[in-house]
Amino acid sequence: MTIKSPREIKLMKEAGHINFLAHQEMEKYMKPGITTKEIDKHIYDFVTNLGGYPSCLGYEGFPGSACISINDEVVHGIPSSRKLKNGDIVKLDFTVRKAGYESDMTRTYLIGEVKPRIKQMVLDTEAALYEGLKVLKPGARIGDIGHAISTYAHEHGLSVVEALVGHGIGTDMHEDPEVPNFGEKDTGIVLKEGMVLAIEPMLNLGTKEVVMLDDGWTIVTEDGSPSAHFEHTVAITKDGYEILTGE
Repeated sequence: MTIKSPREIKLMKEAGHINFLAHQEMEKYMKPGITTKEIDKHIYDFVTNLGGYPSCLGYEGFPGSACISINDEVVHGIPSSRKLKNGDIVKLDFTVRKAGYESDMTRTYLIGEVKPRIKQMVLDTEAALYEGLKVLKPGARIGDIGHAISTYAHEHGLSVVEALVGHGIGTDMHEDPEVPNFGEKDTGIVLKEGMVLAIEPMLNLGTKEVVMLDDGWTIVTEDGSPSAHFEHTVAITKDGYEILTGE
């Protein structure tokens, strides 16, 4: 676990801004009929044209610039010839590295007309992320984050994936500490100014249980229910927090 200097946080914010812009671009780009491989190439081209690098590419052998997960796929979907369909929900999760520093951001996108209950799940998952962010400040604890996220999720009829967690981030994509999306208040590591975390609730409409497919990457809900995922990279400041994957 490392404390980042103001200079390091500035560099991470530059990487995060490219990530944010790429997500904005993909919101305009994605539509029914586009393949996930086409989405992946567009992300690669967009990020590299802005001076960043999509560091998921090649990470532990991952074959894409982004994890592109559809419907019951929770995370780590591999880009392929699969085409988006009306009513799909698509999770784009990718990291951008610039000047040696990483940023990590995920959004869940609605493709065409999505069923109301699934659309509400997506909205509630994004809201759960911000419930988790609200508690961030020096002196708060890791357990406070997960408690806020899971409380909101359960109040809105959603289960929390416990097999996957958020994480610290810096020169490496994944650093200490782990940041679960569940937990008890006043437990876990104390947050300090200069810590940078990737906070990422993954919430399901059905069971919290997940399984990995035979491709060794894609993780899906055990019962086939839809899953949504949102993530920001955030720095702990003296007064609270700053989102680094933003404008």
